[in-house]
Amino acid sequence: MFRLLYFVLFLIVTLIGSLPGLRKSKKVNEEWTVAEHDQQVHQLPKRWARAVVKSTGSTVDIQGQEHIPNAPVLFVCNHEGDFDVPALLGHIEKPFGFISKVEVKKVPVVRDWMDVIGCIYINRNDRRDAVKMLRNGAGKLKEGHSLLIFPEGTRSLGGEMKPFKSGGFRIAKDANVPIVPVAIRGTSDMFEKNNRKKVTSGHIQIEVLPAISFDIFEEYELKDVAEMVQEKIQSALHQMNT
Repeated sequence: MFRLLYFVLFLIVTLIGSLPGLRKSKKVNEEWTVAEHDQQVHQLPKRWARAVVKSTGSTVDIQGQEHIPNAPVLFVCNHEGDFDVPALLGHIEKPFGFISKVEVKKVPVVRDWMDVIGCIYINRNDRRDAVKMLRNGAGKLKEGHSLLIFPEGTRSLGGEMKPFKSGGFRIAKDANVPIVPVAIRGTSDMFEKNNRKKVTSGHIQIEVLPAISFDIFEEYELKDVAEMVQEKIQSALHQMNT
């Protein structure tokens, strides 16, 4: 319980402390390229995310970053627990925004930082709005930004992955960018498996898998691509357990 209270206090203090950096990050230098802009505005969020994970006493092992193309990509990751977001944001070197549920927009400061790093919000209860937001996501990719999606749509809590929803894959197809599968293991041990009553330290494993060219959409339907990507991630997770 003490560690949970400490963690909540840590979040509040660090988010408030980030406000000067937030104001600075909102000032766009028109001379920057997209890549330069993303590198600049992601510096503080990435440091914060690493500090969040470190504050729990957890360790992170990430492999495979050499597979990430030097171009905009759609990262596709399984969703094990709440700590997936800071673990991925803090340890994948390439800057990216998230496709996030719209409810996060209600959280002050967090919402503002998510806007700065280029996140897209989806209302899963409004199909028309979801389609519109996916178009916005494709637009982000076309501009040169990268995004990450959790196609399960909910956390697996360390159990079996839920079937991947294919809708999010459309933004990679529409933007003609590669898909980079990512497997993550260990985050649910830190919070969800404690019935969300305490935060404990854990060991997080992240594996970035080889990129899949957007040419795959010329041969396969969206649902088939989603199944293939899920199989690759499942195989990586299985290897982590052996």
